[in-house]
Amino acid sequence: MSGRAPAILDHLSALSDQTRSRLLLLLDRHELTVSELCAVVQLPQSTVSRHLKALADSGWIGARAEGPSNLYTMTREVDAPVRRLWLLVREQVGASAAAAQDQRRLQAALAGRRTKSQEFFSSSAGQWDRLRDELFGDRFHLLALGGLADRRWTVGDLGCGTGQVSAALAPFVARVIGVDASAAMLQAARRRLRGVANIELRRGDLEALPIDDARLDAASLMLVLHHLPEPERALAEVARVLRPGGRLLLVDMLPHDRERYRRQMGHVWLGFPDDHIRRALSDVGFEEIRIVSLPPDPRSKGPALFTAAAVNRTPPAAARI
Repeated sequence: MSGRAPAILDHLSALSDQTRSRLLLLLDRHELTVSELCAVVQLPQSTVSRHLKALADSGWIGARAEGPSNLYTMTREVDAPVRRLWLLVREQVGASAAAAQDQRRLQAALAGRRTKSQEFFSSSAGQWDRLRDELFGDRFHLLALGGLADRRWTVGDLGCGTGQVSAALAPFVARVIGVDASAAMLQAARRRLRGVANIELRRGDLEALPIDDARLDAASLMLVLHHLPEPERALAEVARVLRPGGRLLLVDMLPHDRERYRRQMGHVWLGFPDDHIRRALSDVGFEEIRIVSLPPDPRSKGPALFTAAAVNRTPPAAARI
């Protein structure tokens, strides 16, 4: 009676060579290149490549491209009998003197990876910021900080302007409500945010926000407060629309003497001192207030900025001026 031999025999054949078993032992826990495997098992590349092909053909290993090299590792999706076979072989081969030597050389190969990385940073430390900016831009880390927000949050971008902050927050939260008093700004924001489903734009004054009580989990006021005739009233409105425990992030200018900003850009206030902001926030029910001066961007021409973060502790009905 003829028939195909059981598949387990193919796997036994692949593991019958001690070198292949040693290679598989290394690839059971690590992704390694051919050159690293050659250094560990101390065999020429042609020999190692031949054994890797045999292991790949029998389904024991897989590979993925990493630059000009391939990284090999043991296949994880094997059936139960094959896994039991490997556990038995691993127990026997792992106890051999050759495998012990392989493990020592493996640690040296892995240390070599770390050394290369350390050498790069040692030689590039003085120009790392420039290199990173060239590769990834100078704002990627700021854009990624939205990942610290809770994905269930509804966030208010208050004084949203053209929607830059809304666009940055939208991928990380459930909903963004952008509010601005300027129809032209909202039109620009709608162009920027076209197709983003979880952003709603509303026209309204910050001193009378078109948002229900305790609707927001967090809110931002980015370079808005100095435009408002009644900043304290706007902060009271923010406290009203934030749930108890909701968070406010405010960015604005420190005090400056550029009087022309009133004429050129409609500024009502020439910045705010720390004590003014702290008192205004406290008066409408914010606690845990932290105010930090931001380091100036060397390319910027405007006044220095600060950020204020605070937590709302006021029930909505009390947060009114």
